[in-house]
Amino acid sequence: MTYVILLGMLVHRKKKFFLNLLLVGLLVSLVLTNSPIIGTAAETTDETKTLESVEIREYEGEDLSSINAFRENSIKGPQYIDAENYTLTVSGLVKNELQLTYDEVVNGYQSFEKVVTLNCVEGWSVTILWEGILVKDLIEAAEVDPNATTAIFYAYDGYSTSVPLDYITDNKIIMAYKMNNVTLPPERGFPFQLVAESKWGYKWIKWITAIELSDNGDYKGFWESHGYSNDGNLNEGFFDPLIPEFPSWTIIPVLIAVATLTALIYRKRLTKKKLQ
Repeated sequence: MTYVILLGMLVHRKKKFFLNLLLVGLLVSLVLTNSPIIGTAAETTDETKTLESVEIREYEGEDLSSINAFRENSIKGPQYIDAENYTLTVSGLVKNELQLTYDEVVNGYQSFEKVVTLNCVEGWSVTILWEGILVKDLIEAAEVDPNATTAIFYAYDGYSTSVPLDYITDNKIIMAYKMNNVTLPPERGFPFQLVAESKWGYKWIKWITAIELSDNGDYKGFWESHGYSNDGNLNEGFFDPLIPEFPSWTIIPVLIAVATLTALIYRKRLTKKKLQ
């Protein structure tokens, strides 16, 4: 505005000079006042980009294992699930069966973080910061029948396992979708893995697709049906105590008997050859 007034007063003296001055002033004014014209141009050419999450290896003073420290021991190898077509089913002894998309699970419930160590029966372990939702919150939304005592988890590859409902509620068990601040990779169970703390690794089911509420406390999943303990508690070992084990002192006599029998058979064959 100031430039326009000056131009009106002095235009008859130095018309070209003040015209140039006016143009320069307008340009400076537009820059200093964040002109809508320039702002619009910036908005159309500049886009916000989301960077990938970075794995953390320390949390509240505790060292964490790498997400690559796991060994591959699934029954059919890593499973690759498309989040866009994924559905989680909560059924069985419930009043309202749930069919939830990946986004509905992740964004529809309060998220929690917890550092928990997974111990595998193969002898290795990893300590990870897990992030996910409480299984308790998920199944409560389905209104669990009072007769239900067990939660059976099913995986995309056909694997299954079960845990008592009391264990889920008393220990605030989570179903994780992140580990060490990174979305679960396919190898680690995307979209969801059960964080079955205080239980052996075969209870940490990956690639969860369904949860069935049941009154069958004796249900046996994949490894449980192969002789692993149905409880899966770390302090109780992982073999089913109902399956008889041969005491070590009985093995040596058996080996001696087998060796003796083999030697006798072999000796008779040698004797027959000499006689011939």
